[in-house]
Amino acid sequence: METWSRTITSADGTPLACQWRGEGPPVVLVSGALSTGAGEAPLAGLLAPYFRTYTYDRRGRGGSGDAGRYAVEREIADLAAVVAEAGEGAGVFGMSSGGALALEAAAAGVPIPRLALYEPPYRADPADREAYAERTARLERLVADGRFGDALALFLADTPPAELAGLRASPLWSSLEAVAHTLPHDHAVLGDGLVPAERLAAVSGRVLVVDGGASPSWLRETARAVARAVPRGRHGTLTGQTHAVAPHVLAPVLRGFLSATD
Repeated sequence: METWSRTITSADGTPLACQWRGEGPPVVLVSGALSTGAGEAPLAGLLAPYFRTYTYDRRGRGGSGDAGRYAVEREIADLAAVVAEAGEGAGVFGMSSGGALALEAAAAGVPIPRLALYEPPYRADPADREAYAERTARLERLVADGRFGDALALFLADTPPAELAGLRASPLWSSLEAVAHTLPHDHAVLGDGLVPAERLAAVSGRVLVVDGGASPSWLRETARAVARAVPRGRHGTLTGQTHAVAPHVLAPVLRGFLSATD
C-alpha cells in the first residue's frame, strides 16, 4: 500500500516527519522509547485497509527536529499538530511511553475521542518512586555526558543478560544508540513514574488499555490501574503476548475499538 510523507510544523516551529497510508477514519500511532515512526509501520500497514493511519517521528528522532529545551508540553503540542493534520475525530494509539504521552495530551485537552494504549510503563506501587527517581537521574547524567551506549544499557538493565549481550553485538545496537539521547524525554513524560491518577481523571474520551498475558506482573498491574483512573476506561489482555506485542495480534483489537461508535 502506498505511503505518503510530509513535514508538519509544531507550535514551537519544530519540523515533524509524518507519514500516512490507507483511507477511512483517521488514526494516529505514537511510538515508545527508542523508536521512530518506522517502528509503528507494520501495525500501521495492518490498520491501513480500514483507517487513514498516521505515524510520525517524535521530536529529536528520525527526520524530526528538536527545537529548544525539551519539555513535555512541547511533545504534547507535537502530538496535537499531528492530530490536527489527521483531522477531526482522529483516534490515537500509544505504544508504551508513547501511550503515556497520549494520555498527557488527552488530559491537557487535545481532542482525542478514542485512545488505545499498550502497556504504558508507569508503576502502580508508590514504593517504586524512589528507585525510579534515582534511575532517571543516572540516565540524565549519562546522556548529558554523551555516554549514549551506557544510557542505553541502563535503560535495558532489566533485559536478560544473554539477550542484552546479543543485542549489543547486533547491528540494531547502533540504531538504538542513535536515539538514546531521547531516553530522558520518555522519563519526563512519565513524571515521577507512578500512574498520575489525578491528571488522568481529566481524560474525557473512551480509553482502552491493553497488556500482554506474558508481560511482567507490574506492567499488567499498571494497565489495570490506568484503566481504572480514566473516567471511561476499560482493560484487556492479549494472551501470550509480551511488551514486544505482535502487530498482527494487536491490530484486530485496535480495529474493533477505534471503529466502534458507542
